[in-house]
Amino acid sequence: MCLIVCAFNHHVDYPLVMVANRDEFHDRPTQPAAFWDNGILAGRDLQGGGTWMGVTGRGRFAAVTNYREAVRANSDAPSRGDLVIGFLESDLSAPEWLEKMKPGMERYNGFSLLVGAAGDPVNLMAYLSNREGDIRVLTPGIYGMSNHLLETPWPKVVRSKAALEKCMLENCMDDDSLLDILSDSSAADDESLPDTGLDQAIERMLAPPFVVSESYGTRSTTVVVIGRNGELRFVERSFDSSGSVTGEERYAFPLENYGC
Repeated sequence: MCLIVCAFNHHVDYPLVMVANRDEFHDRPTQPAAFWDNGILAGRDLQGGGTWMGVTGRGRFAAVTNYREAVRANSDAPSRGDLVIGFLESDLSAPEWLEKMKPGMERYNGFSLLVGAAGDPVNLMAYLSNREGDIRVLTPGIYGMSNHLLETPWPKVVRSKAALEKCMLENCMDDDSLLDILSDSSAADDESLPDTGLDQAIERMLAPPFVVSESYGTRSTTVVVIGRNGELRFVERSFDSSGSVTGEERYAFPLENYGC
């Protein structure tokens, strides 16, 4: 995952609205979103075996981004996608689970992780990065995260948070309107580009919310909406290297024991 914006307890009817883009090499094998045998609803990275974002019928949700840095990734490190699976399979609350896994977080290459649960019995969401180290329990609001820390004001994060805020103010909460939030492929000014140790041409290519290039780009956009009525909506739209839609998966179901 490379860009996540979410509204947590920010809308009267929707405790959670999350929209995310997964940027990846186009030749990396991937399975579209579906229910797994363990009850997780997510896409699957067939190379690493994990997932970048997923939910469960109990209202648990998790999403991870890679932390972009100049140091070479450790090829022997465990998959960061396993973090998402680990939380979704757990019964611990978001901060409890992060506290439990925190001692081993340095085994992983750089990551930033959002986890939470709706109606369990209250809505709770928390964040941790192994490049920062502090667990943060989120208060109501709109948040954004790319390949850095939560709320790092990269152009794509600032732009996408504003688009989500506008969508919520106008009450455009249908799936297609939410998917469009992260469809912006317009360039950012060079002066505002992050400096993560990459060549400026690469920083420029990665700067839009929706990345289009021949070998690497936005592979999918995912929307997760949890309503106050206890219904969860999940949509994943997939794209090819030209940015054209290649498929779409849609799910909607009532959460188990919501609000109990």
